[in-house]
Amino acid sequence: MAMNEYIRQLLSSGEHDFLPSLSVDCVILGFHENQLKVLLLKHRYMDIWALPGGFIYKDEPTDAAAMRVLRERTGLNEIFLRQFYIFGEPERSQREFHIRDLEKDGINVNDDHWILQRFVTIGYYALVEFSKVNLLPYTIAEKSMWWDIHDLPEFMLDHRKILDKAIETLRIQLNYQPIGYNLLPEKFTLTELQNLYETILDKNLDRRNFQRKIISYQILRRLNEKKKGVPHKSPYLHSFDIEKYNDALNKGFNAGW
Repeated sequence: MAMNEYIRQLLSSGEHDFLPSLSVDCVILGFHENQLKVLLLKHRYMDIWALPGGFIYKDEPTDAAAMRVLRERTGLNEIFLRQFYIFGEPERSQREFHIRDLEKDGINVNDDHWILQRFVTIGYYALVEFSKVNLLPYTIAEKSMWWDIHDLPEFMLDHRKILDKAIETLRIQLNYQPIGYNLLPEKFTLTELQNLYETILDKNLDRRNFQRKIISYQILRRLNEKKKGVPHKSPYLHSFDIEKYNDALNKGFNAGW
């Protein structure tokens, strides 16, 4: 379906199909080559980028709406998803921004059209294994692309604020929840796990202290297998003990990273 036709259908049916003035925005995070990356969509007319998001059907739970957005962007059905904040500042809704876009699409709408009204958005963050993500085309974006969180482009509207809040939340949760199962491959080294924590926290951690703490939580299994293709002594590979990991996820722990 052509972009203009898709947008026209969305605008005409949205008032009847979607909850008014409410949306979801998703911060999709993956870990690749020792970098924490976020999935962003390029604006179709400008060199600015946005988080994947969407509207909520009137008969749809908000979590289900976020899962739908994630599935449409990544091709994944089972994703670690957390709601983390509600963004409701009046100035986040910019009528002129949307009017300019629609005019470039050759579309004119009335001043009271639902798409031009103030929107409150629910922020979600999702942790995905980078290698399993299949970036899918999106009708109203030029392209989708992973970005290193330390090397980000210009953002649309308040989407940089949403991303920053998601990273802040993830850093806080590292103190009482195990993070890694959804970001790392099935088999990994302790160094790779430490690199993940250091990347999220944006600071260096003492290797011995990190390994002592993470092993003490008994959420890892050391495999009888070593990492291949490394220049020095091959380290052992590990995997998560899913039962103990989920128990720690529910109960939490005090790591104090």
